[in-house]
Amino acid sequence: MRIATFNINGIGARLPALLQWLEEAQPDVACLQELKAPQEKFPAAAIEAAGYGVIWHGQKSWNGVAILARGTQPVEVGRGLAGDPTDEQSRYIEAVVNDVVIAGLYLPNGNPAPGPKFDYKLSWMERLILRGEQLLATGAPVVMAGDFNVIPTDLDVYKPERWLDDALFRPETREAFERLLAQGWTDSLRTLYPGEKIYTFWDYFRNAFGRDAGIRIDHLLLSPSLAPALKAAGVDRDVRGREKPSDHAPTWIELDPKKIPKATVKAGQVP
Repeated sequence: MRIATFNINGIGARLPALLQWLEEAQPDVACLQELKAPQEKFPAAAIEAAGYGVIWHGQKSWNGVAILARGTQPVEVGRGLAGDPTDEQSRYIEAVVNDVVIAGLYLPNGNPAPGPKFDYKLSWMERLILRGEQLLATGAPVVMAGDFNVIPTDLDVYKPERWLDDALFRPETREAFERLLAQGWTDSLRTLYPGEKIYTFWDYFRNAFGRDAGIRIDHLLLSPSLAPALKAAGVDRDVRGREKPSDHAPTWIELDPKKIPKATVKAGQVP
């Protein structure tokens, strides 16, 4: 079972690129972020024609998340994180796909920091940590996937000294991410490649991709019941090098179907 996350950076502009990647990679599940499209403008017909069922949470001009499932329809669990009734940003969506709970997210950037945007980022992370506890308490197999806008360690960034004051790399951000992992989540890529520099994002400026001046901010976290099924992970770097690309590359994992817990998970069983 291949599960991927891809910050598409505008699905209207990148739809051909998305469809090409779906045809090539054929992920069983794909979590998309930064749709930058209102709910009614999402190209559901084109994605369904490519063989994917889809649910999405759009927002005009900004944000937006979606979950795609090959050959089946994701069963939605919910959208949005509890804890802030005033938060109207489209950043979180949950579904059950083939008995696995998929939590797709687009965590706030938080810049400039310090400031209100950074405060929002940290409060959003606290709400995510709470949701993580709830999901793990179910014992269900869960994948939490998306653009976390978190650079976990120095190994995950080109020239870390240049990022010290950035919201993605500030100590408060990394500490909150560490507390999330401490609940029992497995960072898939880092677990399989503990000492390698692996990036998932390269800025459009200063030939960042050509220089491989990137950062790793797209993560796929596995619940304890699902971690033993992890057998491969990677980044489809070539997608970033194509014409008119997103500034992110698709990031993916492969799970051994034989090691995925057999217990059937229904949407109503996930609180």
